[in-house]
Amino acid sequence: MESLQRVLLRSQNPKAGWALAALFVLVALCGGAYIAFLSPMIAWGLAIAIIGVILTLKDIRWGFFGLVAIIYLLPFGVLPLRLGFYPTFLDAALLLVFGAWITGAALKKSPIEGSPVGPFIVVFILLACASFVAGLAHAELTATVLRHFVEIILAITLFFAVVNTLKEKAKLKQVIAAIGAFALAEAVIAIVIYFLPSYTAVRLLSALGRVGYPTGWGVLRYVENNPELPLRAVGTSIDPNVLGGSMMIAIALFTPQLFARKPFIPRYLVLPSLAVLWFCLYLTYSRSALLGLLAALSIIGLIRYRAIFALVALASLLILFLPQAQPYLERLQAGLAGKDLATKMRFGEYKDAFILIRRYPWLGVGFSGTPDIDIYIGVSSLYLLMAEYIGIPGVGIFLAIVGRFFSLLFQKWKTLASDQEMEAIMVGLVGAIGGALVGGIFDHYFFNLDFPHSVSLFWLLMGLAVAALEAR
Repeated sequence: MESLQRVLLRSQNPKAGWALAALFVLVALCGGAYIAFLSPMIAWGLAIAIIGVILTLKDIRWGFFGLVAIIYLLPFGVLPLRLGFYPTFLDAALLLVFGAWITGAALKKSPIEGSPVGPFIVVFILLACASFVAGLAHAELTATVLRHFVEIILAITLFFAVVNTLKEKAKLKQVIAAIGAFALAEAVIAIVIYFLPSYTAVRLLSALGRVGYPTGWGVLRYVENNPELPLRAVGTSIDPNVLGGSMMIAIALFTPQLFARKPFIPRYLVLPSLAVLWFCLYLTYSRSALLGLLAALSIIGLIRYRAIFALVALASLLILFLPQAQPYLERLQAGLAGKDLATKMRFGEYKDAFILIRRYPWLGVGFSGTPDIDIYIGVSSLYLLMAEYIGIPGVGIFLAIVGRFFSLLFQKWKTLASDQEMEAIMVGLVGAIGGALVGGIFDHYFFNLDFPHSVSLFWLLMGLAVAALEAR
């Protein structure tokens, strides 16, 4: 403050001092006019964005914190900036992380490192690009499709940004803790909105229309889209299955902290947080997320913490005998028996997907549309949807990525197990990835143009897991 006063009031050149003072006044007036005549929200958003850029360029961890916050809290938020399309908060966060990573690497003259998994991911990206270009032969390219495709490619490439910048244990733990913190915040938001009166919940969710979210009574989601059936929690995720999947990942990540000899987060924080996350997942009525979570917990138990099977047994008993859980149990049973409407529709999607894949097995149909009027892109399965987009070889390369990761894990497990704190973190990451892979059998959001934030979350996990294997 004193230095500013010296510049303005004690300058040897009075005209220079007055000119500088006039400049400050002009900036203040312009800022005030901008807020008064346009939008205070835009002005505040711009200020936050500037602060975020400065912090991220100083330390890329801030970029990852912001990215995780957007993935969990505002995944569909749109910037009020038209560039032929409206970029999203997620776009800005991804570009900021990549900008900070590349700038830092250039200034430090450090080479960009890959990993044993990296070559497979590069091939996967190249095949996706080839399918995208080939698909333009039979479908018109739109700005929306192009933006979504670029988001998917950036989300996959996020793996390399993580393994190059988060190899220090402290940074790695902080980003993982951020996932837990923002997942918990989203769970609380979803639970509160769920129990509000319907009119109030619609008003609150419709307020997000200012940043591109849907509005009106359609923001409330019900089982089988039938208002006579139970309401499903959505939070700010729009889709209850997507919300359930994000909760599943957070639960899998932090459950090992309950059993670890050296947890990096105190158990007195982990236990109530997990209870909130579990309750939020339950309110989504997402069967794919529940099955993914059971797979994740089973993986965690088989790898390291056998006591976790007692937790799974307790949860199963609660679902079986609590009166409040009976609608959930009935829905799960109907799904396994293939009797409810949603499952029957899924079976129809699977049948149609196999028709498309049989016709176009090598490169799929791309991301823009289908060449035949009797087929369509869209199926509730990660692997079938991937085959529709990029063909059967693309699915094979994806499975090769997963296989290479698990083989790398097996090679380095003994070294990792010597650090009890990192061991618990790694077990959680493996469980979360395994849960996503199993949940992907029954749902599609981890490789879907409409859910780039879920794709980003999956590849963020893959990057964190590989970085944890080499953390120092």
